[in-house]
Amino acid sequence: MRLGVNLGYWGAGMDADNLEVAREAERLGYEVCWAAEAYGSDVPTVLAWVGAQTSRIDVGSAILQIPARAPAMTAMTAATLDSLTGGRFRLGLGVSGPQVSEGWYGVRFDRPLARTREYVEIVRKAMARERLTHEGEHWTLPLPGGPGKPIKLTVHPVRERVPLYIAAIGPKNLTQTGEIADGALVVFFSPEHAEETTLKPLRAGRARVGKDLAGFDLVPTVPLAVGDDLDALADHFRPYTALYVGGMGSRDQNFYNRLAQRMGYEKEAAEIQERYLAGDREGAAAAVPHRLIDATTLIGSPERIADRMRAYADAGATTLSLAPAGWDLDQRIAGLRVAAEALDRAGLA
Repeated sequence: MRLGVNLGYWGAGMDADNLEVAREAERLGYEVCWAAEAYGSDVPTVLAWVGAQTSRIDVGSAILQIPARAPAMTAMTAATLDSLTGGRFRLGLGVSGPQVSEGWYGVRFDRPLARTREYVEIVRKAMARERLTHEGEHWTLPLPGGPGKPIKLTVHPVRERVPLYIAAIGPKNLTQTGEIADGALVVFFSPEHAEETTLKPLRAGRARVGKDLAGFDLVPTVPLAVGDDLDALADHFRPYTALYVGGMGSRDQNFYNRLAQRMGYEKEAAEIQERYLAGDREGAAAAVPHRLIDATTLIGSPERIADRMRAYADAGATTLSLAPAGWDLDQRIAGLRVAAEALDRAGLA
């Protein structure tokens, strides 16, 4: 199992710190550094900045939002970043959510699976430097009846095939991801629930194209905090868990809430959402069960973290994308170092 680091969103006064986190991760032998976007910092700018100041670690988008860019633009960006970094770019895609898609980008959040499949088809074709033609439900290239003509990408990616990942949570999305992608970016991944929530639909998708999970990169993003007081460490992640389970998306379209329900937390997920949407964020955080946080994070002593890493590996995770907690750079760097040592201790490096 490999290690990655997730820088999250750029900004919030931590820009210099995030760069140092990426550099330290590279020094420690981490494989990939991911960056995110929502409606603040954009991923390509961040990864170009990080990629210019590192030399070995891969840089990945977790995610480039599908409603934000035409698929040909994403292919251009991916090819450019792969070229600039000497073949170190990984392309992660996702549809975002209805509030961001419709509120920020003005793109209807309709048929997200079909839109993703079509998007990936166009990106793959453009990245292969084929003359770009496509006839689909969401895109037609070139547009009919006009001056457009089939053209091909002029930038040459370093690699023949840039790894393509999809952010997936629900069973149907995971099945499609197993079919059309090289890897899956997942969150709130619990080793104890992985077979039903994640692996089963992924296997179904791989089987559709005559493949199994060999060579498929399953990448959970896992918050990390080191210490001896498990309750205090779990409390650190209560607001984060409450935000996603309770407030990310609408009452009817919250993928994270549905995931918590599939993990057996139906009653708790409903309470968290009810409190969060009513404006009681502290109450929502307090309603998050300790066992849900413990199951979806790496918290505790180095020995305990090593044990949990074995559980993640046994559950099929191939790359752990760590999000080290801490109010300052020293704490985050310390977390990265403990995790690297724990991977060795677990015999997984």
